Amino acid sequence: MRFADAVEFALTSLRKRRLRTFLTASGVMIGIGALVSMISFGKGMQKNVTSAFRASDLFNTLVVMPGGAEVPSGDPDRQRRPTKATGRSDAILDDAAVAGISRIPGVRTAYPDISFPALVGLGGAEEFRLVQVVPAAVAASKAMGVKWGRAYASDDEAGVVVSRALARRLGTADAAAAVGKTLRITSVSIDLGRIVSLDLGGLFSGKGLPVAREAYDFPIVGVTDIAPFGGGVTSVQNAVLIPPGPAGRIKRLPITSIWDLFRMRDGRLGYSAVNVRLGSLADLEAVRARVREMGFATFALADQFDEITRAFFIMDMVLAAVGMIAIVVAALGIINTMVMSILERTREIGVMKAVGAEDGDIRTIFFFESGAIGLAGGAAGCVLGWATSLLINRIVNFYLARQGMPHVDYFAFPFWIFLGAVGFSLLVSLVSGIYPARRAARVDPVVALRHD
Repeated sequence: MRFADAVEFALTSLRKRRLRTFLTASGVMIGIGALVSMISFGKGMQKNVTSAFRASDLFNTLVVMPGGAEVPSGDPDRQRRPTKATGRSDAILDDAAVAGISRIPGVRTAYPDISFPALVGLGGAEEFRLVQVVPAAVAASKAMGVKWGRAYASDDEAGVVVSRALARRLGTADAAAAVGKTLRITSVSIDLGRIVSLDLGGLFSGKGLPVAREAYDFPIVGVTDIAPFGGGVTSVQNAVLIPPGPAGRIKRLPITSIWDLFRMRDGRLGYSAVNVRLGSLADLEAVRARVREMGFATFALADQFDEITRAFFIMDMVLAAVGMIAIVVAALGIINTMVMSILERTREIGVMKAVGAEDGDIRTIFFFESGAIGLAGGAAGCVLGWATSLLINRIVNFYLARQGMPHVDYFAFPFWIFLGAVGFSLLVSLVSGIYPARRAARVDPVVALRHD
């Protein structure tokens, strides 16, 4: 039997049973659609995280921390100290240390990670936030993502940059409209006047603490569009960026958490961390070795990239396994359809054998039938998975936009996903057709011709 004849026989048989063929192919379509959506979601998440890290220059960033004991897990400021301290406990991360780190070959810039809690207000709305002190050179970089307005021009300019999410939460839905408005920053400082008449009994009972509030007004010069998977200084908590000059004139407590007091040495506190921007990723090991010689601990997200990739690989496998459940159900549907087709076409098979068709020809016809079902279902499944993913992405972004979050593509569709999905669907259908094809080939032509 010629190849063209086998294809014609298979397609003719499928056309005669349109409803059954459609229902069986629909099962394959749903299974492949679920598999495509699952895998594209995992790839989309991985792409977003990796792109955000690269855009924010995190792979070329080294975080330097003082040595000593590990910060307790309950510390709310722990997110800025993401590793165990392994350096010398007597090494103080002060201005002299920052200057020494800046002189290391391969270091592009180094600046202390300074933030302080404050009550920020815009109009009549107020929220608690950590205000981050960032040099102008860093604030003007592409990693900060200032999309509306501009970054402050110098370290002494009296202006701030806020996140789009914070502006929205403070009542300004249009990020561009927030530029030029006045942001009030209310900090807490020690009231020297109340220390003289301090009641020690009241102090230890939490009453009469010598603190006072100070309010400062700054114009908003720019608004950033913070990526959901971004990092560095533009995090959700640190939604206000301020240059070092104005920050130095704000009266505030020198600590962000009680654990900072345990880092003091001879009355000197030092910085909790220093952000180091490298010239390239190739400079990481050399700079880290020099910093550790100075007695400080280090942390680099580039070291964790392999673990991040491995975690996403495991997530992809889990998502694919969930999608495989629908594929197994679809395979059983193909087997059932082909077996029923054999029972209905027993006399037809007997006639084909009587006129000279061999067992291999019968197997080929049934293989083509199952393969055609898998091919059609796989192609339709790719379209279904793509359309469903786009719909879900649109719905999720519509909801997040109302919360002030930027648009994110949660699904990614590299071309190999569609090719792999169609190929996998074809493979599953052919495997599902093995038993029905062999059963059809074993039909006795004499018995088949007597079959009603």
